[in-house]
Amino acid sequence: MPATHHSSAPPTPGTATPPAGPAGTAPPAPEPPSAAGTPPGIGRIPVLDVRPVVQHGHRAAKAVTGETFEVSATVFREGHDAVAANVVLRDPDGRPGPWTPMRELAPGTDRWGAEVTPDAPGRWSYVVEAWSDPVATWRHHAEIKIPAGMDTDLVLEEGARLYERAIAGVPKGRGLRPVLRGAVTALRDETRPAAARLAAALTPEVDRILARHPLRELVTASEPRALLVERERALFGSWYEFFPRSEGTAAEPHGTFRTAAKRLAGIAAMGFDVVYLPPIHPIG
Repeated sequence: MPATHHSSAPPTPGTATPPAGPAGTAPPAPEPPSAAGTPPGIGRIPVLDVRPVVQHGHRAAKAVTGETFEVSATVFREGHDAVAANVVLRDPDGRPGPWTPMRELAPGTDRWGAEVTPDAPGRWSYVVEAWSDPVATWRHHAEIKIPAGMDTDLVLEEGARLYERAIAGVPKGRGLRPVLRGAVTALRDETRPAAARLAAALTPEVDRILARHPLRELVTASEPRALLVERERALFGSWYEFFPRSEGTAAEPHGTFRTAAKRLAGIAAMGFDVVYLPPIHPIG
């Protein structure tokens, strides 16, 4: 979950009370501790420089219905464990949609991105979530240690336990859980060579399931960013400046809205999709 910051608790027995201020004033309030000792606003896995952003987030980014655009962020962590990230769009009613996995835009830059597409006009928002990927970390180690014959039983049992934890996050009734249970069984099958046990847990089918339903730890979310989604016509348009008074007839030299309306089909046939009417003033 996103990092949270808690207000200070009442003093516990054995805790010194802050010194009182000048007479008639309350003692100074202690600084509230931040979660996990991190600076305010930064979670366990930092998510920084989220884009698109307009005026440091004071204004909403804009898109039109059905427009695909890229959300990117800088995501990193300490150590060598694998990290991953995803984007969550929330529609104008505040409902989160399926999250979209992010990819590294350039290896070694800590810059991640994903393309998203809002499908209705309104005021949306989006959040980038970063998280630790224990299964990817284990796979990296297993693919090194198993061929080298190092700690094979320990490595395979660790994988089996991680897959068992991952099963809890996989939807029931879709035939997905039995695939992962089969991988767990293979990892613990001591009658087979260690390499074969590992290969049975790294099949493309298993990869697809865990890519869609990964085991996520230390999830940290960015601040929500506003997104204003407008109708497609807000993106571009060809305007035709139209003077209704010029659309008269021999019988009625000064045109009216009724006579001007007969020209709309011809204007559309020329490729225009917006008619602009300048200010209309009385004659004389």
